[in-house]
Amino acid sequence: MSMNKLALITGNAHKVMGEKIAEHLDQPLLDVEVSRFSDGEINIKILENIRGTDVFVIQPTFPPAENIIELLLILDAVRRASCRRVTAVIPYFGYARQDRKDQPRVPIGARLMANLITQAGANRVLTIDLHAPQIQGFFDIPLDHLYSAPVLLKHFADSPRENMAVVAPDVGSIKMVRAFAKRLGAPLAIVDKRRPRENEAEVMNFIGDVAGKEVVIFDDMIDTAGTITQAGQACFDAGAVSVTVCCTHPLFSGQALARLDSSPINEVVVSNTIPFNRFEECPKVKVMDMSGLLADAIGRIHREETVSKLFLPSRAEKGAS
Repeated sequence: MSMNKLALITGNAHKVMGEKIAEHLDQPLLDVEVSRFSDGEINIKILENIRGTDVFVIQPTFPPAENIIELLLILDAVRRASCRRVTAVIPYFGYARQDRKDQPRVPIGARLMANLITQAGANRVLTIDLHAPQIQGFFDIPLDHLYSAPVLLKHFADSPRENMAVVAPDVGSIKMVRAFAKRLGAPLAIVDKRRPRENEAEVMNFIGDVAGKEVVIFDDMIDTAGTITQAGQACFDAGAVSVTVCCTHPLFSGQALARLDSSPINEVVVSNTIPFNRFEECPKVKVMDMSGLLADAIGRIHREETVSKLFLPSRAEKGAS
């Protein structure tokens, strides 16, 4: 099918990702002018005719908040330019941890972000590894939820798996980590923790056997790295011979990289849903590229094909499970 009516726009949050997706699809990025007024407000202008096109706007919404504002302004500009459909491609969906009202007088930030994106003009959303799957229900428009596992697992393609174990860093991540362990054909263990304060965690129990194992700890995001470094230490205390941390969204705020670098964790494998170039602060970090997966999904959405095929285990993974 012709791709002539497909149009790609990238915001400033992750231009490299946008350029890689465009290269995979052999489509140019649309010419968009992003400027600022003297008071700092963002101004957007689409410099090409997009009437009747199928537009994909690529912009992760990690901090600062200007990334989400820029996405909303681009969506509004595209909608008002009479495109046929606009899809917000959000490799990292920010505010996803605020997915419920767990205290009095607090917002549900994830729901608010979903409402803003929809009201700005998005007809569809494409994202990767939401922090809480129920966030899909916050959107009143179709949402395609991709999983990073097919890409992250490539890092372990040549690793012996008979002595491997996969560890969930907390009880809330068990379902996602179980699927990851199944793809690796490895047993599952769980770190039971409690969180006395925001961005603080205490390991309470270790469930499972990792003695003599090469452990992979999988989580959807690393923020301050407090939880993940404690989980890594708990694995070594339980007899693990090595620990590799694997995560989709590397926020790496505060002292995260210093914590990871000084920890006994051997390797940190992350995706590029959030740009990362601070390798000198933690040489343990390895980055896997998600642009091919996103480009494949964009092509399928444009051609009105199913994206569920992207979730199926590869033949090699089936052989390992």
